[in-house]
Amino acid sequence: MDTTGPQVFTGNANPALAKEIADYVGVPLGKATVNSFPDGETFVKINENIRGRDIYIVQPTAPPTNQNLMELLIMIDAARRASASRITAVIPFYGYARQDRKDQPRVPITAKLVANLLVASGAHRILTMDLHAQQIQGFFDIPVDHLYAAPVLYRYLTTLKLDNLLVVSPDVGGMKLASAYSQLLNTGLAIVAKRRTSPTSVESQYLVGEVDGKDVLLVDDLTETAGTLTAAAKMVKDHGARRVLAAVSHSLFNELAHKRLQGSAIDELITTNSTVVNPIPGFKLTVLSIAGLLGEAIKRIHGGESVSSLFEINGRGNKD
Repeated sequence: MDTTGPQVFTGNANPALAKEIADYVGVPLGKATVNSFPDGETFVKINENIRGRDIYIVQPTAPPTNQNLMELLIMIDAARRASASRITAVIPFYGYARQDRKDQPRVPITAKLVANLLVASGAHRILTMDLHAQQIQGFFDIPVDHLYAAPVLYRYLTTLKLDNLLVVSPDVGGMKLASAYSQLLNTGLAIVAKRRTSPTSVESQYLVGEVDGKDVLLVDDLTETAGTLTAAAKMVKDHGARRVLAAVSHSLFNELAHKRLQGSAIDELITTNSTVVNPIPGFKLTVLSIAGLLGEAIKRIHGGESVSSLFEINGRGNKD
């Protein structure tokens, strides 16, 4: 048994992704017990020797967010107390990222609180993907490797026969991401402006750009209720778009999202397995694996190599 290589462990948030990552790295998934007592408290026991080892704990803090976050914190603490030499929290989706600033009086900055908790629990490093707000990296006083799903999504998009493609941001806040995709795909750029009418509802107000007769790609970092995406899709379709696709890094679909997507103008939604994504009956949903991207990052972190080339479309870590 190799006692010098990395060890990959998982909580209950996305064990299938963790197994894929371990397979890519070429190690067995670490043995750990992670369950709950009858009163709801989380119990963790690492069932193998990790003294002096390089540990990677895969746990997106997706819904149920608080449960998955506590599992991660307790697993990190267990690894620290078992004398692991380095503990990297692999968080494909970072929950609470939308609470990254005080946008009204007397509210917390929960994304910073979560960062503090991760460091206090014993994490030495964070590996994450497509943070909702990139400044969250600065909330940590430990190294953060921030990857992007764009290379994975790009490879799939190039297999589609998209004619006269146009990238569209479904809201003003997504312009930077949409601009990056438009440069990547060498296309034009448009934007749909929206007004949020409630935490779960949005109203598209106007479209800036010409979409008539074009294949449209809506891009966003995450969707939960699909309100922004479906409203934007309806608007571009009403303005003559021929085909509407959506590319989303993180999909946290709830029941409302399923209903909206089933009745939407979106022809196909492309996302990743950063969280567990269930099929939507009657709707074309394509889920791409990020296991190779995260697995390559783990290999390079363990070997003391640079991970910056993973940002490149033709980088070594973006191969099939």
